[in-house]
Amino acid sequence: MDGSLLDDAKRVHPTFWPLLDALLARGVTVCPASGRQYATLRRSMGRDDLVYLAENGSYVVRDGAALAVDGLDLAVARDVVRRVREVAARLDVGVVLCGERSAYVERTDDAFLAQCEPYYALLERVDDLTAVDDTVLKVAVYDFGGAEAGAGPALASFGDVARVLVSGEHWVDVMSPTADKGTALRAVQAALGVGPEHTMAFGDYFNDVGMLAAADWSFAMANGHPDVRAGARFLAPANTENGVVRTIASVLRVDVPGLGAPGT
Repeated sequence: MDGSLLDDAKRVHPTFWPLLDALLARGVTVCPASGRQYATLRRSMGRDDLVYLAENGSYVVRDGAALAVDGLDLAVARDVVRRVREVAARLDVGVVLCGERSAYVERTDDAFLAQCEPYYALLERVDDLTAVDDTVLKVAVYDFGGAEAGAGPALASFGDVARVLVSGEHWVDVMSPTADKGTALRAVQAALGVGPEHTMAFGDYFNDVGMLAAADWSFAMANGHPDVRAGARFLAPANTENGVVRTIASVLRVDVPGLGAPGT
């Protein structure tokens, strides 16, 4: 979604919707994949006949029901929250505890909430994240200063018991050691009875690498991270040029009304 299907203003290009209808009419399974919450993805897409790879693959929903759940150990999640509280003395960071029922925050200033609310349609404010009782899908940490240099290294020590992933310029996700968009995509492939040769995937950042590896038709966005571009088999136009829609339409020979030159 972010950095791939969505443009830099977080918008879906209007030509995606007729393309989606055409793909579903052909029997193609469409899987929005994101670090975003399932409720947020469902709200954006507005339909249940898709397979959603939410929370960076730790929560997969098909036909409105959970297909796969790979939660983070609750004790580890609480330790991550405590660590972020410690590093907040030197880093401008905030935590989102991403649960199966909702997402939760204890930092509630406008600047932090403005970064959270686009990704979490269900977001509860609580006094103490370590007291939340829910299945934890991941702990997402927002670093205003930049995740690769700040929160990422600060949380790296959890790599022995969790998967620590820089999932965006400012976001770090701490998940189950086995949670990944690639693992989620393989679960979908198994449920559908298809293989990598029947799968096309698009990505731009580190949290997409596993998913791209699970698809023979793997496309990195032209303006994606250099390491992601190096690992993909193909290159798609940038997200700012409607690259996902243009590539799918071209490869599958779908006539999409209104699809003009790049950037239109």
